[in-house]
Amino acid sequence: MDYKKVCITNRHLVEGDFILQIQQVLTGNGKPDLLVLREKDLPEEEYSKLAEKVMQACYENNTTCILHYFKDTALKLGVGGLHLPYAMFMDMPGNEKCRFKIKGVSIHSKEEAVNAQRAGASYITAGHIYETSCKAGVKPRGIGFLREICSAVTVPVYAIGGINRDNAGECIKAGASGICMMSGYMKKQL
Repeated sequence: MDYKKVCITNRHLVEGDFILQIQQVLTGNGKPDLLVLREKDLPEEEYSKLAEKVMQACYENNTTCILHYFKDTALKLGVGGLHLPYAMFMDMPGNEKCRFKIKGVSIHSKEEAVNAQRAGASYITAGHIYETSCKAGVKPRGIGFLREICSAVTVPVYAIGGINRDNAGECIKAGASGICMMSGYMKKQL
């Protein structure tokens, strides 16, 4: 089964050196097609410094790097991809959106998915599909939700939340173009 794999970073899950982990993820088995640098808790200046290192590792390993949240940093560093929460993406002026070749959007409803696509999203992440420690105590939306999102839009949909190699196939059968994993990449001993 062929599908896209997206690594969502979280340096707090990494035991050891974060950049070394990224390099191992980008060269290991199950290498991602896209890497979203999601370290949104960092101040923008620190994020920018980290982004430069991660972008270099992605470039060296022929992996698309997508920055998250900090559009000014993405523009300054000349990154062609940006991933935003739904509200931020919808508020972003069209003249700024067009400066990015790849525009990813996190959605949590069918209405958001349709609106994001109309507003120019290149892909969407839909979740959370399964139980995950990142959303502890919050009921997952499930495969039915994913199926509904996939039938409502034509842009690629990547399932997120509790995804692993064991349940990835179920997400693809529901119509997803690929899967996002955080723990699977950040905790993995490569």
